[in-house]
Amino acid sequence: MCCKPGWFWCIYCTISSVVLFGFISSIIFWIVISPSSVKFYVTNVALTEFNLTNNNLYYNFKLNITARNPNNNIVVYYRRIIAIAWYKDNEFSYVSLAPFDQGHKNTTFLGPIVFKGNNMIKLGRKQLDEYSEETRLGIYEDLAVDLDVRIRAKFGRFRSGRFNPPVVQCRRLRIPLISSSNVNSSSTHTFSNKRCSSGSFFTDRDADAGD
Repeated sequence: MCCKPGWFWCIYCTISSVVLFGFISSIIFWIVISPSSVKFYVTNVALTEFNLTNNNLYYNFKLNITARNPNNNIVVYYRRIIAIAWYKDNEFSYVSLAPFDQGHKNTTFLGPIVFKGNNMIKLGRKQLDEYSEETRLGIYEDLAVDLDVRIRAKFGRFRSGRFNPPVVQCRRLRIPLISSSNVNSSSTHTFSNKRCSSGSFFTDRDADAGD
């Protein structure tokens, strides 16, 4: 239709039309699919050790996370999952979880995820005061767990390449210390399940890294 005299322009127009058609088809396909983000929740938390001595944090922290794929026509292939533990914006531990595939309308249980050991962290004066008060009360207010995942997704018959969704953020976890020596422990405090932030889960967070 746009061909000018000569084979070059015919080839050029044909290629341009194919590319444009593919781009428009992808947009229409994405609108029709309109995927909902996978939903993550922190459940069944157990904190049995959390002791900061000379900037060295000793910890024994266990939790479960549920992942719910609410979509009717999307399968998620988790190819890398790293769980990262934080306290007051200080990373203190991480563990790798086993890859798995998650079908549509499926809930998958991740866990128990166990962080155990010791690591150096540096808290500011205000944070140290908060830690001391939380220790006195037997409940820690500012623990967090992130999930850094790499996935593939299957939309109907179309399967994407591997990409990195936004980091799943389970923040401001209020967790009681389970300790027989602490009179203010789990007998008076309980953990409530916490919804995590998963952002636009089926977008690649690195797509604009080169801009």
